[in-house]
Amino acid sequence: MDLAFTAEELAFRDEARRFFRTEFPEALRRKVLEGGHLSREEIVQSQRILNARGWAVPNWPRAWGGQDWSPVQLYFYQDEMQQAGVPSPLGFNTSMVGPVIAQFGSQAQKERFLPATANLDIWWCQGFSEPGAGSDLASLRTAARREGEQWVINGQKTWTTLAQHADWIFVLCRTDGAVKKQEGISFILADMRTPGITVRPIQTIDGGHEVNEVFFDDVRVPAENLVGQENKGWDYAKFLLGNERTGIARVGLSKARLQRIRALAAAERVGERAVLDDPKFREKLAATEIELKALEMTQLRVVADERRREKGRPNPASSILKLKGSQIQQATTELLMEVVGPYALPYVPEEEGRNEPEIGPHDAAVAAPSYFNNRKVSIYGGSNEIQHNIIAKAILGF
Repeated sequence: MDLAFTAEELAFRDEARRFFRTEFPEALRRKVLEGGHLSREEIVQSQRILNARGWAVPNWPRAWGGQDWSPVQLYFYQDEMQQAGVPSPLGFNTSMVGPVIAQFGSQAQKERFLPATANLDIWWCQGFSEPGAGSDLASLRTAARREGEQWVINGQKTWTTLAQHADWIFVLCRTDGAVKKQEGISFILADMRTPGITVRPIQTIDGGHEVNEVFFDDVRVPAENLVGQENKGWDYAKFLLGNERTGIARVGLSKARLQRIRALAAAERVGERAVLDDPKFREKLAATEIELKALEMTQLRVVADERRREKGRPNPASSILKLKGSQIQQATTELLMEVVGPYALPYVPEEEGRNEPEIGPHDAAVAAPSYFNNRKVSIYGGSNEIQHNIIAKAILGF
């Protein structure tokens, strides 16, 4: 394994750093770094800036907007973007359904969906989890039956992130109930405006509206919206989740958050000394920084390994990145709560035009919501308990 970077790779890193820190509004980047909630318009604006540069979907095939970058360039792209506080391209579009359509979709599907998906002219949401099928996703019961030139979908999805903004949804449906559960699932695309689709909001513990329930009542979609082959949707879902879990590590975001925590801890005082001067706090901060450095080295090992892997084949080590990355994200939110202390207690909803003075340090208002909201990162994208099983099976050979 060679982790030394070439002069060309370091030049690309510097180019990415300049672009992310100069071409995006500072207020937007600050909002991301502080853990604020982005509006639909802010997410769309950011992705279109990236797409105008040709950087919205660098991991896609070049024919559909990809950059054919090396694994090292992709690593620097993600790392610098996260450290700068630039919103990542909408994952449902760029890391999930886009690569699936590019890899397994028909030519007509590629032409219809991929350019609009890259530019966020179409906003996608993910119809996977159900009330009785979360970590055991293969137990899903949402069914699709073929009637002539249409699929008729009935069932319910839950925890559907940002479905209130979505134009389309990619849905895992059971299309054969007589075979092994993983072998009877299909991957179908549906327009959210189709009659029979109902979106119901779920308020999260941080007071936000981020997730939803989605109901399908005799929803009819064209047969041509089936991606790939009937009953092969489980294979496409595994391909998609491998891409999703690598991004969940968010090493760059954790780096930026730890820098904020260190600066805030140096400024905030408890009694006669700064929080950063407390030996117990310094020990916890140092332990988290060490864990993050180890995660970064693991990510670089995956980057080095990508040079030798079959292109488009997910690396099972993505489960390690997801597992440890989510734990570190949670640890950083705990540290921020400890720094701001009792100032994290007041609930200060995000509202435009607020003129009341802030309560405590600026970071205090988002400390508790960020802490509570980040409890989910060890669950979505495949719970950490499931990742332990994947690691044991795929990497250790058990």
